Amino acid sequence: MTKHTRSKGPARDARKTGHSNTMARRESGPDRTPVGPKVNRSKEDRKGSPKAAGGNRYWLTGTHPVLAALANPERRINRLLATKNALETVLAAAEQRDITPELVERSEIERLTGPDEVHQGLAIDVFPLEPLALTDLPDAQQGHPILILDQVTDPRNVGAILRSAAVFGAVAVVVQDRHAPPETAVLAKAASGALETTPLVRVGNLARAMADIKQLGYWTVGLSGAAQETLSALPTDRPIALVLGAEGDGMRRLTEEACDKILKIAMRPNAVGSLNVSNAAAVALFAAVNSQTPQ
Repeated sequence: MTKHTRSKGPARDARKTGHSNTMARRESGPDRTPVGPKVNRSKEDRKGSPKAAGGNRYWLTGTHPVLAALANPERRINRLLATKNALETVLAAAEQRDITPELVERSEIERLTGPDEVHQGLAIDVFPLEPLALTDLPDAQQGHPILILDQVTDPRNVGAILRSAAVFGAVAVVVQDRHAPPETAVLAKAASGALETTPLVRVGNLARAMADIKQLGYWTVGLSGAAQETLSALPTDRPIALVLGAEGDGMRRLTEEACDKILKIAMRPNAVGSLNVSNAAAVALFAAVNSQTPQ
C-alpha cells in the first residue's frame, strides 16, 4: 500500500529515539535493582496513590500491550518495569529499542498502576502517540475498511473497537476530537495493543472528514436500527467506511445525512434490544471484510 507523505517535525523526530535521553542510575533499595533511569516522584506518587505516569504519560500493563508498545517505533517510552519472573519476556524487545528494564517487585508495579490492575509483572510508562491525519493513511483498498465513530465517548468502547479494527484489518478508526476520549491507560488497556498498529485519527469536523474519506475512495455506510436494509446489502466493489453513533442516541442527523447508505445489523427478536457499540462494530467489520475480496 502506498502511504501519503507527511511532514516530520522535531516532535516526530524525537519519537524515533523510542525513549527519553536523560538517563541516570537508580538507587538500590529493597524493591528494585539499579538498572534503569532515575525518575522524580511527585508528592502524590510517594503516597502510593495510583496515578497517571506524569504529564500526558500513562502506564500500560500486561504482556501483550507492553510488547506491542515496544514493537512500535512510533511509541515514545519513558520507563519499563519488570518483575524477576517476567523480565525474560521483554528482554529481547527492550534490547531492540535500546531500553534497559528496571527490575522491581510486584508491589512497585501495583503502587504505580493500582492494586487491582492485571499486570503480569510488566508495566511500561509511555507517551501518547503523535496524532495522525487522514492524509497519513494508506490508499483505499477493498477488504480494509475505515471505522468512523460519532460521539462514542466511553474509552473502553473505543479501545474495544480499536481491538476489533486491528483483528479485521481496518485501516483506521476516525473520531471527532472534542467528542472522543483522550488516549489513556483505560483506552489502551481495552485496545490490548491495537493502538500500536491501528491508527486512531482525530478530526475537528466529522462531516468534513467524511467528505474527505469519500474523496479517498470509500463508500460510507452508517449503522442504524431504523434502517430498512441489513448489512447483507454492503457493496462488494468498493472500499467501505463504517459509521457508528453513540449508544442510545446513535448517529447525529448531519452525520447520518452524510452517509451514502444506512444499514442495520440483522437480529432475531429478543428481550435485550440491541448490541453495544463495540459489539456492533465487530459484527459490522466482519460483514464488511467478508463481503469483499481484499486487494
